[in-house]
Amino acid sequence: MARLAAQPALYLVGPTAVGKSDIAHELARRAGMGVISADAMMVYRGMDIGTAKPSLAERAGLVYAGLDLTAPDQPFSVFDYLVSIGRETAAQGHWMVAGGTGLYVRALAEGLHDDPGMDPEIRNEAEALLAAEGFEALKAWCRSRLPGVDSQLPPGDAGNPRRWIRAVERGGCRPVRRVEATPGRCIIGLRRERTDLEARIVRRVDAMYRGGLLDEVTMLRRRYPAWSKTASAAIGYAEAAAVLDGTMPVEAAMERTVIRTRQYAKRQMTWFRHQLATTWIEVAADETAGSVATRVLNAWEHHGHVD
Repeated sequence: MARLAAQPALYLVGPTAVGKSDIAHELARRAGMGVISADAMMVYRGMDIGTAKPSLAERAGLVYAGLDLTAPDQPFSVFDYLVSIGRETAAQGHWMVAGGTGLYVRALAEGLHDDPGMDPEIRNEAEALLAAEGFEALKAWCRSRLPGVDSQLPPGDAGNPRRWIRAVERGGCRPVRRVEATPGRCIIGLRRERTDLEARIVRRVDAMYRGGLLDEVTMLRRRYPAWSKTASAAIGYAEAAAVLDGTMPVEAAMERTVIRTRQYAKRQMTWFRHQLATTWIEVAADETAGSVATRVLNAWEHHGHVD
C-alpha cells in the first residue's frame, strides 16, 4: 500500500470562528511559510461566503493549498484531499497547516494508506454524515451497516472516526492498518471563552447573509443542479437552500445556522482534545491577530520547529 501524507510539522487548529485564518496569515507572512487549509468545506469551488473562505485580497502575497479543489457536485474524500495537497505542495519548502476539520488534520499528520478495497461511495456518505451530525451519528450508521463493527476495530481505535469508516468500507473482512504519526509535529490549538466564541459565530452568520450568501447559493445551484451529499449538508448552505426553496424564513435559517455552527465548534473542541496531542492557547476577546501570532510563534520555537 502507498502511504500518502504531507510532511509539515507546524499545525494551527481550533473550532470554527476562533480566528484561525487571520492568525495563520500573520504567521505565514512573518515566517515565510505557505498555508495548507485543512477545512473540508473550503475545498469546494464557489462555496466562499458560507465557508468564510479567505478572499483573494486576504491571501495576497501568500502561497495557499487546499482551497477550491473540486466542484460541489463531485464526491470528495480524505484520500482525494491528500492527493491534491501532495500535488499543490510539491514545489514549496515550508508549510503550516491551518484548519478545523479533524479528519483532514489527522490525515496530514499521520498519513493515509491507499487501499484498493475502499469503496468511495460508502466513504463519502460516511464523511458527509460525520461532518453534518458528528461522531455519535457516524457510529450508529456504521453499526447499522456492519453489525459487530466495534469488534473489527484494533485496540485503542474506537475513538478514531476514520477507523470506523474503513471497517465498514471493507465489510470487516480485513484488519485495519495502522499508520505511524509524522515525527516532530507541533500542533497548536486556539480557543476562546465560550460566550466570546458564540458572539463571534453570531456575527459571522450575520455577515454571511449581509455579504450575499443567498445570491451565492442561487448562482451555485444554477451551475451545479445536483450537489454531493457533503456539500449539500454544509452548515449555512443547507439553510440558505431552504430559504430559497421557501421552506424556511431567513430569520429561522440564520438562527439554525448559528445553532449548527455552535454545535460543530463544540464537536471540534472535543475531537482535538481527545484525538491529537494539542498545546492550547487561550485567545482573549480583545486580542489582536498579531499578538496571538507572536504567542504561536513562541510556542513553535519552544518545540524547536521554527528557525
